Amino acid sequence: MRLDGRRESSNVEDRRGMSGGAKAGIGGIGGIILIALFTFLQGGDVTDVVQNVVQQTMQAPTETVGEENFTEEEQELASDCKKILASTEEVWTKVFEENGWGEYQYPTLVLFSNQVNSACGSATAAVGPFYCSGDQKLYVDLSFFTQMKRQLGVEGNTFAYAYVIAHEIGHHIEYLTGTLNKAHQAMNQTDKVTANQISVRLELLADYYAGVWAHYEDAMNHSMEYGDLEKGLELAKAIGDDWLQKKAQGRATPESFTHGTSDQRKRWLKRGFETGDMRTSTFAVQNYNDL
Repeated sequence: MRLDGRRESSNVEDRRGMSGGAKAGIGGIGGIILIALFTFLQGGDVTDVVQNVVQQTMQAPTETVGEENFTEEEQELASDCKKILASTEEVWTKVFEENGWGEYQYPTLVLFSNQVNSACGSATAAVGPFYCSGDQKLYVDLSFFTQMKRQLGVEGNTFAYAYVIAHEIGHHIEYLTGTLNKAHQAMNQTDKVTANQISVRLELLADYYAGVWAHYEDAMNHSMEYGDLEKGLELAKAIGDDWLQKKAQGRATPESFTHGTSDQRKRWLKRGFETGDMRTSTFAVQNYNDL
């Protein structure tokens, strides 16, 4: 994915030099990548996940890290994230105008190191990238992208982590359109299995919106390169609930899925990219098994 010469969004809070606390006591980011992937792309209110992870975290005094201590790779990742965020601002402003939804409200990207405070609670890098509707901000520890690229075979492909950011923005779109709050209300009023199924619909819809963003981004800027979508689909496969559970525990338990299977995540991301149709929704699919 080509980002050369693109503007960087100014809707960014860089807290990397302000983060307090050490890396998670369960092995640091290198040892928690699989755990992070379980909660990766969670979206919405992540308070429960955050609290569970924080309980496993060793606290340490607050440290201040100067910009000169960031590696070149970290600075390049930060710049790319800002450019991707700028692209989502342009795309969703256009989509909202075309659909008569009023002015698109920009979210804020928070870059942090190790640990961060949000309106949804305190979080460590173990949670992975997440969106909090309480403050309309998406939170990213760049070390997650570094490990993701190396361990999931997406090294050197910008679209892979653009998909991550676009997915979190997808939850912001759900929030702005009212879908997120309605879904959370329904989840709080039903049993665990049904609540998980609603969560899957939210996550697949965010995948779909990530695809819609890529559809418009490529149409507006011709930025997609050969193999980009395929890399995104490979990542979608690697973060499917069934794939992660089988890797972690040797078997999958569908009733506990919260994000969707590998096939579902691939299918909805690809559908969004191919159609760019905002009339489509996972909540319009009546039979859950047909998602």
